[in-house]
Amino acid sequence: MPNLSQNTDYQAFITEVKSRIRSAQYEAMKKVNQAHIQLNWDLGKMIVQKQSEKGWGKSVVEQIAKDLQAEFVGIKGFSSRNLWRMRQFYETYYQSTILPPLVAEIGWTHNVVIMEKCKTDQQREFYILMTKKFGWTKDVLIHQIANKSYEKYLSNQHNFDKTLPEKYQHQAILALKDEYQFDFLELADQHSEFELEQKIVHNIRKFLAEMGGYFSFIANQYRIEIDDKEYFIDLLLFHRKLRCLVAIELKIGDFTPEMAGKMQFYLNILNDTVREADENPSIGIIICRAKNKTIVEYALKDSSKPIGVATYTVGTELPEKWQAFLPSPEQLKKHFLLIENLKP
Repeated sequence: MPNLSQNTDYQAFITEVKSRIRSAQYEAMKKVNQAHIQLNWDLGKMIVQKQSEKGWGKSVVEQIAKDLQAEFVGIKGFSSRNLWRMRQFYETYYQSTILPPLVAEIGWTHNVVIMEKCKTDQQREFYILMTKKFGWTKDVLIHQIANKSYEKYLSNQHNFDKTLPEKYQHQAILALKDEYQFDFLELADQHSEFELEQKIVHNIRKFLAEMGGYFSFIANQYRIEIDDKEYFIDLLLFHRKLRCLVAIELKIGDFTPEMAGKMQFYLNILNDTVREADENPSIGIIICRAKNKTIVEYALKDSSKPIGVATYTVGTELPEKWQAFLPSPEQLKKHFLLIENLKP
């Protein structure tokens, strides 16, 4: 039999076969999940209706759980706690015209997290769609909710919807926060851009986690050269999901329109001289201490390159001028020792 490992026709054929198998597996899993979600919906609905019609109290849920567990031995999901969730599931969504078809697109554990942690239908819709689109695990979903991705999605400022292909827009928007918390840098309220950059480099793991988890660090003060003139980008990252370079400029003052022009200049150079052939167009993020939203909107309005503008905070430390009025650690220690000695 001929060696087919080097045969291009065969390789194309086997690739197509593998793709077809994976597609069938996915469709089978999808149907199982949809059936599971529909069952939980129906059980929740039946419990709500019977409690309403017959006046059954809370204890009936405990009894239903016992009877189902006795009948379906070894099958998980029929605990009283889960039955209460099914009941809540139905009550949460039955009046909505948009959400019931969407809930079957994600797993039950994801639905429970969204149902219990989100307060509005708009918020729930956002996390359902994002979970489906990006395949978030339960832990990633919890992190995204705790990180207020929905609120930041609504408030962040960018031109991604006008400058990026549609299939990359949502992921790019999620990659940008409206405000970054840099309290882990332990910077004084008054600091220089050099100090800010150096602290970030020395705490690069925490910085990348704050940026959202899909970024990789390439360099700080990344050098680019045009016609014998040197320019330096504060931070250059790579976004694994978007498959693109991300240039970051750090500013300790307010946003100014000139910053957007400078970033567009950097992105042009990166795309022409640094970007690999299989990578998507570069993105720029300007992180400054403060911004006027109207000024940002006008600065990005006609920009042809994808740019986002965010702010940062460095913590909530007490201003230095007030620290002199506080007791020192040694004084506090003596104070608590005195209290201990006075106890009977």
